[in-house]
Amino acid sequence: MPIIKILPHAEYCPEGAEITAPAGTSICEALLENDIEIEHACEMSCACTTCHVVVRQGYASLGEPDEAEEDLLDRAWGLEPTSRLSCQAILGRDDVTVEIPKYSINHAKENH
Repeated sequence: MPIIKILPHAEYCPEGAEITAPAGTSICEALLENDIEIEHACEMSCACTTCHVVVRQGYASLGEPDEAEEDLLDRAWGLEPTSRLSCQAILGRDDVTVEIPKYSINHAKENH
């Protein structure tokens, strides 16, 4: 099973973490199943950007992003070339390292 290394994030994972998950699992599912409560306002339906992560290592091992994910990522805070929506980033066989951005855009939470 691939290892997901999560870099430290003040709110979700202050010390950082390493977790394992089966290939075919989304990064978001793996984080939630391991008590890393990343935001996922649309319940993992690829309709928001709250679960945005930056893949620091292992990007090529993930499934390819589809057009809907790419369109949404254009709206994500802190977009980088290796950004993915964690609900759509499906693990392959290789280990990955992800960084959860400091901010996310969640209009419902922010009362917009």
